[in-house]
Amino acid sequence: MPLPDNGVAWPPPQLARHYAEIKVDDAWYSGDHDKLAAVYRDNPVRRDGSRRLWGRDRQQRPNVRDQRLHIPLPGDIAGASADLLFSEPPELTVTDSVTQDRLDELAESDGIANSLLEAAEVAAALGSVYLRVTWDRSLADRPLLTSVHPDAAVPEFRWGRLAAVTFWRELTSTSAIVWRHLERHEPGRIVHGLYQGSADSLGVRVPLTEHIEVADLAASLGPDGDAIETGIEQLTAAYCPNVRPNRKNRGSVFGRSDYAAPVYDLFDSLDTTWTSWIRDLRLARARLLVPDGYLRDHGPGQGSSFDEDREIWQLLNIPPTEQGGNQITLSQFAIRVDEHERSANAITRQAVQSAGYSVATFGLGDQGAAVTATEVKARERRSMTTRGKKVRYWSPPVADMLLVMLLLDRAFFTPRIVPERPTIAFGDSISEDASSLAATLSLLQQAQAVSTETKVRLLHPTWDAADVKIEVDRILIETGVSVAEPASASFHGH
Repeated sequence: MPLPDNGVAWPPPQLARHYAEIKVDDAWYSGDHDKLAAVYRDNPVRRDGSRRLWGRDRQQRPNVRDQRLHIPLPGDIAGASADLLFSEPPELTVTDSVTQDRLDELAESDGIANSLLEAAEVAAALGSVYLRVTWDRSLADRPLLTSVHPDAAVPEFRWGRLAAVTFWRELTSTSAIVWRHLERHEPGRIVHGLYQGSADSLGVRVPLTEHIEVADLAASLGPDGDAIETGIEQLTAAYCPNVRPNRKNRGSVFGRSDYAAPVYDLFDSLDTTWTSWIRDLRLARARLLVPDGYLRDHGPGQGSSFDEDREIWQLLNIPPTEQGGNQITLSQFAIRVDEHERSANAITRQAVQSAGYSVATFGLGDQGAAVTATEVKARERRSMTTRGKKVRYWSPPVADMLLVMLLLDRAFFTPRIVPERPTIAFGDSISEDASSLAATLSLLQQAQAVSTETKVRLLHPTWDAADVKIEVDRILIETGVSVAEPASASFHGH
């Protein structure tokens, strides 16, 4: 399919429900008060009839300061998901040595591990993310791996697989006109289009040179005037679902957010609890109730005040009262710390577990005693199970995009490489501490169940084969198992 026709509704009506769900997830992920209030302004009451904290309309009381407090647990959940997947950079391997060197260079120069970490956090919050490979000779001499948020994409699926996708973004404008740039990825080419429209209409397609932000793309287009030929058969974009199935829309190909258990009401309850707790602190501040006669008059229209730091007072001419009204009274309310803390912890635990994680991942529970990596994994079994599921969803699209990067790199930058689909080994999110690893290696050595090479690989999992061999040879020489080769007599006969 080509780019959309002039005058069509935008964003596409068929994605209205999908975009609306993403909008709710985005509000909680961002933690922005205005976004949360906007999302729940038209839906202020829960099913049980209770009013949501973020359903209160602040526009009706514009002069009252907003005392609501947001706890960024949704952002913490998304960050924890990304950390479990990509806190340790994945190991990318191919069989050809020249290609491996180039892949390592691309991974380091382009910061692929960081790009994947950022994309994984977005996917956990919004349900999915798109990986996109592009290139810009004026910027770098290599292909670039980028990510696109799901509410800026119009995908086309076939048998549950991404067949094409149109990315879109709004460009800057100094008038009521809405400028949109559409970038359609198809097998073998990328089509660009610039549209001049309104808030709910795509408008009319105009040349790319009409807007400064995309004018430079015009020079890269092919003879048909709107497409860039990639020279490869593969699609230069991939869809990465956070996890499936989508519980709200059975049969949908879209991924599911970590918040879609759903845990929105738990997030709102947590904010309500903390808002109440802080309100207790605010109301319980010590206050002095002082008779009028104790106040210092500042003159007509200037009010009066009481100086609590003054040490010497002159005799005040205050008539005595039956209730001792000329005395200073201290007022201070109790703060319900224990009730609020237990409520907040219980809500947090339930929200974290409903999102698919162990409470230990978020520092809840007994964290005092030192434990081994094996014990940590046992505590975080639910988090590790969720991580395993997400790894299976992430591996295929990441490998596809790395292959596309290598193919484009050979076509435009490095013709000597032999592109192939890399093997991806996800890093261990929980590293074994040195003492535990040493004890394990010692036991294996005593049982004569491990070779020197295996021990070196266990101790240095990121080393390549050459570094491992050098270390093994050194150990064997130091332990007397082998003898170092004598230096060759290169000066004989001279």
